[in-house]
Amino acid sequence: MSRQTAPSKAETALLAPFPGLGIAQIHVPRTAAQFAAAVDEILALGRAGFDTESKPTFNFGEVSDGPHVVQFALHDKAFIFQLHHAGVREPLARLLESEAVLKVGFGLQSDHGQIRAKLGVGIQPVLDLNSLFRKKGYNNSMGVRAAVGVVLGQSFHKSKKTTTSNWAVAELSERQLLYAANDAYAALKVLEALERQQAAQGA
Repeated sequence: MSRQTAPSKAETALLAPFPGLGIAQIHVPRTAAQFAAAVDEILALGRAGFDTESKPTFNFGEVSDGPHVVQFALHDKAFIFQLHHAGVREPLARLLESEAVLKVGFGLQSDHGQIRAKLGVGIQPVLDLNSLFRKKGYNNSMGVRAAVGVVLGQSFHKSKKTTTSNWAVAELSERQLLYAANDAYAALKVLEALERQQAAQGA
């Protein structure tokens, strides 16, 4: 297998924009009933785009107490769980360790340790899409931006300002909600596109 090179940020910026979720498709459960309904919907689908966000640390030796946000994306919506809400941890922990839903994302290794430290559970089952790209000859971690460029032929913009924003705030901004939801949503869309490619090759 020949070695593949991921496209640069400048190269993917020339592509058509990734059509992500809009704010109306992003749900932030806050009550026990909303947590339960969200968990049931995610479990019913059986897989979801997955990611986490944490308030950044800037001082030497400072340890993050994240994640502060855990997001799941389905075909046409996303659920943003903020861990400061009362009653969120038990249903979220049940979802994270449920074998009934595959969590799909990029670079999920660091998420395991943070979630275990914060919630006392592991994440399973998980599909880190970087493993699929390594099988295709990409030696370095792809990341969602490069993967969207390679597989979907689209540009996925990630704002560094939003990446390093305060994810522990009580009310996330619209910019934060769109960022978190579409990080997870793009991972699911990349997997679906890879599956279509595989099915076409096998036809």
